[in-house]
Amino acid sequence: MFSSSHMNGYGNPGLSEQGNQPPHRERAVDCPGDKEGGDGRPSRCGAQMERIQHYQEELRKRREEEGGGRARHEVDPDASLRLKKLSQNPKVGIDNPTFDGKERLPEHGPPEHGPDPAAELEEMLQALRWAKQCLTDAQSQQDVALVLQLLSKEEFRTAHSVHSAVSRQMSRAGPTAPLTAQAQGLCQEVQKILQSSHQKEGVELRTLLTTPHVKALMQAHDGIAVQELNEDKEPEVQYMGETVKLVRLEKTLDTPLGATVRNDMESVVVSRVVKGGAAERSGLLTEGDEILEINGVPVRGKHINDVHDLIQQMHGTLTFLLVPSAQSKPPAHRQTVMHIRAYFDYDPSEDPFVPCRELGLSFQKGDILHIISQDDPNWWQAYRDGDEDNQPLAGLVPGKNFQQQRETLKKTVVDKGREQPGKLWYAKKTKKARKKDLHNLDSNTEYEDILTYEEMALYHQPAHRKRPIALIGPPNSGHDNLRRRMLTIEPDKFSSAVPHTTRGPRIHERNGREYHFVSHAAFQADLVAGKFVESGEFEKNLYGTSTDSVRHVVNTGRICLLSLHTRSLRVLRSSNLKPFVIFIAPPSQERLRTLLAAEGKTPKPEELKEVIEKAREMEQSYGHLFDAAIVNGDPDTAFRELRRLIEKLDTEPQWVPTSWLC
Repeated sequence: MFSSSHMNGYGNPGLSEQGNQPPHRERAVDCPGDKEGGDGRPSRCGAQMERIQHYQEELRKRREEEGGGRARHEVDPDASLRLKKLSQNPKVGIDNPTFDGKERLPEHGPPEHGPDPAAELEEMLQALRWAKQCLTDAQSQQDVALVLQLLSKEEFRTAHSVHSAVSRQMSRAGPTAPLTAQAQGLCQEVQKILQSSHQKEGVELRTLLTTPHVKALMQAHDGIAVQELNEDKEPEVQYMGETVKLVRLEKTLDTPLGATVRNDMESVVVSRVVKGGAAERSGLLTEGDEILEINGVPVRGKHINDVHDLIQQMHGTLTFLLVPSAQSKPPAHRQTVMHIRAYFDYDPSEDPFVPCRELGLSFQKGDILHIISQDDPNWWQAYRDGDEDNQPLAGLVPGKNFQQQRETLKKTVVDKGREQPGKLWYAKKTKKARKKDLHNLDSNTEYEDILTYEEMALYHQPAHRKRPIALIGPPNSGHDNLRRRMLTIEPDKFSSAVPHTTRGPRIHERNGREYHFVSHAAFQADLVAGKFVESGEFEKNLYGTSTDSVRHVVNTGRICLLSLHTRSLRVLRSSNLKPFVIFIAPPSQERLRTLLAAEGKTPKPEELKEVIEKAREMEQSYGHLFDAAIVNGDPDTAFRELRRLIEKLDTEPQWVPTSWLC
């Protein structure tokens, strides 16, 4: 293919079609044709050039006369077939004020269709013929004759025609490449920002963005953008003997890239694609891909910290040169989000095993986590409930089995006793002496499995079946007072479960009203069957609250209020009663002294300290089972907070174990 040139006047090939600077060409500095004669007069070549320009001017005037004053290649807007069709059909729709009824020519350069290649070539031949006549030396005339012979060949004419067509096509301004495939989401974000705007410009812009036309335009844009962005998805080429692919990703300031890398010998390999990042949304990066270059910068042999610093400084379009992963890519499928409650505290900064400390997600016991990826069984990707909007990237949390193994190792200690040195054993909590007040007689109070996570689901209680409220707290924390106050104020809404006992009824007591009076053998049979939420012995008589008694209150449409010990939570949660557990925590030691003094009690300092210490132990051991907590620093404030939490159950769904809904 011949080089691009548009003959201007004599045919200087240095100027292109669009009037750009001439392409670089080599030429000698001592060319005599570029110098003046020794006497200061124009040289012989200069005189010939003047005659050629004079002849060119005559040709131009002749063409103007033949064309009736109109240039040969000037476009007649009235002759446009498109305008004739438009003129035959009336305008429909919204008028465009920038349309003046005529096709516009570009301000610079040739018309839209460009000059006729045949006419352009003929003009070039005429200029060469006239130049040949002006030349006197035989060598120059022979050179021009050879050029004329070359330009007259059919092969050259065809090549010139093809070249002109390609040049015109390349000179046209094509549509810009899409920057994102999420124009609809951006429009929605702008609409949210403009909701609080009272300026007329903001109101008008919000109105425009909500019109069906703009919504359809954004939808069409995203559909086309996805196709165009996927065209460059994995173009495979050969690079230094390896099959590689080019990947382009858009990295913005507010959207992280969302991928981790690792060193594999001298290689930098994509280790993990994190949910929520640009890499995951594009689907272009795969775990196991080796990164060779980033925006032309080689990274093979670099440390992953250097790669991190390199990418952190880059914005806009990032071009990755990758060696595709040798692992077979699993078929794409939509993963179901799993919601879990954590039963332990986790701080990634203190975990030496977390793959990427920056991506580690910290959480506390009782937090709800949304697990969105379990591709890596050891490290799940998750969002913390309530932080989805503030957490662009998913975080890494230990997988269930992996965490259970670690918790087991924590419990495993070396018995350095002399009798069996080196024996591994599992430390168990010591059992405290049981008091004779109400306590759970079930000796199996420990969970057999190591608890790490529990799968949860949202549950909205029906209007006719209220969840029982279990108040948990250490002695003298005030949870019994709150329960009695609630029962006294609204007896039609709240009720307590009728307990069972083995003692005989008193004169004013009626079976089924104050107590369920049963025999000692019947009580023991129900106890073995696990029918009691709580049970205990007092003055050689057995007392207990059964799940049937609680269920009876629930079936009447009232709310059952319970004041329980933490040991009772296991039985209560294993039933189908779906309790809502509220922990009543004591205030500071000085404030607790004041509250108890108002009740006529004078506790000792060690007793106050024991209450606070007991509350700390309960929260440490059972805090993950508490749905809410109230610090009872002021009885009236605590009572109002308790009512608010109970009323919220009617208006907002709550997280409960999925096993309760099966």
